[in-house]
Amino acid sequence: MSTPDQPGHPQQPQHPDQSDHPDHPVTVDRRTGPYGEVALRRHGERYEIIANGCFLMDTSDGRSERLLIDAALNALDRARGARTTGASVLIGGLGVGFSFAHAAAEPRWGRIAVVEREEAIIDWHRSGPLKAISRDAQDDPRSVILHTDLIEHLRTTTHRYDALCLDIDNGPDWTVTDDNGALYSPAGLAACQRRLTPGGVLAVWSAQPSAAFEETLRNAGFTQVRAEEIPVARGVPDVVHLAVRPA
Repeated sequence: MSTPDQPGHPQQPQHPDQSDHPDHPVTVDRRTGPYGEVALRRHGERYEIIANGCFLMDTSDGRSERLLIDAALNALDRARGARTTGASVLIGGLGVGFSFAHAAAEPRWGRIAVVEREEAIIDWHRSGPLKAISRDAQDDPRSVILHTDLIEHLRTTTHRYDALCLDIDNGPDWTVTDDNGALYSPAGLAACQRRLTPGGVLAVWSAQPSAAFEETLRNAGFTQVRAEEIPVARGVPDVVHLAVRPA
């Protein structure tokens, strides 16, 4: 995910502003749903997504989102000892669409599913300002956007994926909503493992490294657990936590 100052999530909440001054954000759309309020605002040439008053991501960079996808594919190559082709990926969180678009630009993915629980965000991609980012990905016959909660999808779907790329929070230690914490628990990670093919990869974006989460991954039975760092302008690096389901 991106912020105005660095390629990861911000460290402080921000609030929508209706001002028309060019230095201030303008709210384009705001909706209240089952998970609280979500808003899309324009700040100069970039768009920002705000959830319950907290800045989540914007369209200024996209480095983190692209690395999330690339790191998962590279980890698949290493885990299986061969160049991966035709693999299926589940992206948890549509966001501003950078991960989705980057996955669709890679011909080695055979199926691309995106889970997004906020109907407003899906609308902004299908008919709103974010369509410019994800248009080609949406038109790709390999892709599908699923309007559902990620945790519910992992618990109920019978489909298995070669990679799970999750970017729905600021990381396992900083969730957007309290109920998201279940995803990073032993039960949540067990659900992730069940939805992975043997040798499949779990990739989780985080605003900061989490040694505790890496230990939880190992205790859940994952192997080849490691963190790939994403340099930022200031502070600790963002990371992608990677783990492999044993073959």
